[in-house]
Order: sequence, then C-alpha cells, then structure tokens
Amino acid sequence: MSTPAREATRDAYGRALARLGAVEPRIVALDADLFRSTRTSLFAERFPDRFFEMGIAEQDMVSTAAGLAMAGKIAFANSFAVFITGRAFDQVRQQVALPALNVRLCGSSAGLTLGADGATHQSVVDVALMRSLPNMTVVVPCDGPETERAVEASLTHQGPIYLRLSRYETPAWTSDVTDFAIGKAIRLREGRDITIAACGVIMGEALAAAGLLAKKGISAEVLDVHTIKPLDTDALLASAAKTGRVLTVEEHSIIGGLGSAVCEAVAERAESRIPVRRLGIRDTFGESGTADELLELHRLTAPHIACEAEGLSGIRNP
Repeated sequence: MSTPAREATRDAYGRALARLGAVEPRIVALDADLFRSTRTSLFAERFPDRFFEMGIAEQDMVSTAAGLAMAGKIAFANSFAVFITGRAFDQVRQQVALPALNVRLCGSSAGLTLGADGATHQSVVDVALMRSLPNMTVVVPCDGPETERAVEASLTHQGPIYLRLSRYETPAWTSDVTDFAIGKAIRLREGRDITIAACGVIMGEALAAAGLLAKKGISAEVLDVHTIKPLDTDALLASAAKTGRVLTVEEHSIIGGLGSAVCEAVAERAESRIPVRRLGIRDTFGESGTADELLELHRLTAPHIACEAEGLSGIRNP
C-alpha cells in the first residue's frame, strides 16, 4: 500500500496496527470511546475479538491493558494524549510503569495541532509526564512512515512505551530512511554551523528552516530525535561537538520535553560548554485556533525557527 502524499501520524498508526495484527496474534487493542479518531477502528473491523471498547473510562482501560499484558498480550491502549497521560496517570504509574509491562500507551491528537478543540484537549505536557516515569520509553514519530516503523519496533521492545500521535497531516520526511531503532536519532540533514534537534510533526518546519538558513550561508544539521527517552545522547553530543550549538524544536512545553532532555544531556557532559536554546510552548496552555494559526502564535514556523537559529549561530550574513 502506497503512503499518501500527506497524512496524519494517527492514520499511519491505525494502518500499521491493523496490518501487524494479522501477523502477531498477541496484539490486542483497547479504546476509550474514540476508536474512529484514534484509528483503532481499522483493527476492530479485522479483529473484533481482540478489540476492547472500554467507554469513557481511561483509568479502567489502562488497568485492563495491564492485566492483558500480564497474561502475555501486547496491549495497545488508545485515547487522546491529554487523557491517557493525565486522567490515567496513576494507573500508568502503578500498574504499567512500575511492573514494566508490555503496554503501548498511544496518545492520539497530541499537541497544539489538535487545533480548535482548545486548551482542555491539547496535550502540551504529556511527554514530560511520561518521561518522568521509570521504565517508560517515549517515542514521538514525525511522519507516517516513521510511525509505522515505530509500531513495528514496539512489538519486540520489552517494557511500556508512550507513543505520541497527531491528527495534523504532513508530508513524509523519512520515506527514504530505512534505519529505525527505538533510542537512535536519525540525521535528516547534514550541517556544520548549528544542530536543530526536533521531534514530531514539527519536523517539516525544522527542515524548512534549515533551507532558509542555507540561503544565508548558515549550514544547519537536522536531527530527528524521535525517541525522547532513552535519548540518543551519543548522536546528539557528536552533532553538537561538530556544530558548537543546539536549537531544540518541539510542539510541546519546553519544560520536561525534548528541550529539557537535551539540556540535561549537554549539561552533564563536564567538558561541554555548548549553548542550547529551546523552542516550544513556553509555560502556557494552548487555545482554540487552527493548527497553523497556533504554530505561528507560538513561533514554531520555519521563519521563526530560522531566526532563532541564526541568532544562536552567531553568523549573520547579509
């Protein structure tokens, strides 16, 4: 099946889950009355005896997923990102993360790009919540192909995973990238003057910003840091040592997400004096608006990213 020119990561996820369900009988899927939006409806249609509609009860859903995992299943629990990480946090902590069970927590419609549903439904701290939990792996794919590879990789991964998904449709940035491994960043563009470390559906803006910088003679390296935890510190520090500076870009709060993880990694390297600047949501809630309006409001579009990178690089060509 060919990949559409533009698609949301939630669509690629639903397609991958249904495809893999045919080859891995241990897969079960649970949903909290959002199966059409999370795209688990594709799995439910093919495997109705392995799909569990739990109703608007995220805590019960996570607990049930934990029980199924203890029975040897690979459980994919699905809801909006804001609910599965926030409303069910205690169950995730006690029943999934603590015993390190094979539960995949799939947070759909994440971030500002959820759009008009507004602040109550826009998850802007979900990565921070999940990253704080011991045993939890956090993956934020940037496009459809990477999402499919992440779902595939999750089948052999031991322990819980939080998979952050979006309804925002983007082109495929990683179609030609064959290597994918949880915990290993991917260099999408090579550069020498600054490292742009990005994750999720904001990747297109980061790549476009690198193109704008190139027109000014600034060579930006773009890293696809799809796994926030465990962070690929080797790839990050190697790139930072080459370029001398790092700009992080995420559709998430700068507190506790990718930016925080990168700052921690750089600061803990005693000999490193590499400056890091974080672009993201600056300690505020979202609000209602189109996805593109909200990205512009929070300075997460290519021109703003390029401006920040230019200032950090210290290279200002006419």
